[in-house]
Amino acid sequence: MFDYNNIRLQYISPTWLPGTIQAAMLRLDLLHGAVSGNKWFKLQCNVAAAKAQGREHIVTFGGAYSNHLAATAAACQLLGIRCTAVVRGAAAPELSHTLQLAQQQGMRLHFVTREAYRDKETTDWTSLFPNAYIVPEGGHNAAGAKGCEEILPLKDCSAFTHILCAVGTGTTLAGLINSAQPQQQLKGYVVLKGASYLEHEVRSLLLRDQSPQWELVHEHHGGGYAKVKPELIAFMNQFYEETQIPLDIVYTGKLVQGFKKDLESGVFPPGSRVLLIHSGGLQGNLSLKPGELSY
Repeated sequence: MFDYNNIRLQYISPTWLPGTIQAAMLRLDLLHGAVSGNKWFKLQCNVAAAKAQGREHIVTFGGAYSNHLAATAAACQLLGIRCTAVVRGAAAPELSHTLQLAQQQGMRLHFVTREAYRDKETTDWTSLFPNAYIVPEGGHNAAGAKGCEEILPLKDCSAFTHILCAVGTGTTLAGLINSAQPQQQLKGYVVLKGASYLEHEVRSLLLRDQSPQWELVHEHHGGGYAKVKPELIAFMNQFYEETQIPLDIVYTGKLVQGFKKDLESGVFPPGSRVLLIHSGGLQGNLSLKPGELSY
């Protein structure tokens, strides 16, 4: 259904990259127009499990700007599977671009209070949605991490010393850790504020005790999830001008900006070969005013 040949390994040389360090981006955003980035990899094993169990309805969770909901809606439309989103908070008078798009693709929206959403892990959703297959928020389960183990083998990534990705639930990072070479170092750039719980979430999905070296980086969330400052927009526009790679405001923009700041702080030694995972999610930029981004 998806052509993995669309995905490219693109070396980058923005003006702020030192000559002693190589950097490249794994362009998962090129996989598919609507189901782009890491989202399909988190979904694929869940979809396969739903089909194997004879379930014809997928129920998943997210907020009004969830890339996961957008990708799930598009994937289920392509696969002919019914899907429902349990959405955090009351429905706004005007739905977000993300939810409008999901609805147009056939996803049913089921809004719950923030209190009910907090209790989603202990709620029996199958009583409300009989015979549904439940996919956790962000695809965060063992099946989601297993799907993400297929990301690094898409290209020859063995020569990279560091692998970087943005982190929301930790699912993609766990899959990358599970499939990385023992000598590689992995860094997850957390886009949420005060998310110390994520270390446990990542560890819960790891397959072996002796994993490659990894860490979560909490300093570059830019004020919190989906918080957008003018300096981020300016940085993303400059990066696009220099590389022709579009970034999104929630994940990859903060990932690459954080990478730049860590370079300036001397986090990466000379000779480092750094791979950044482009996790897609460009539809999130639709929440900006027209013209803020140059692409």
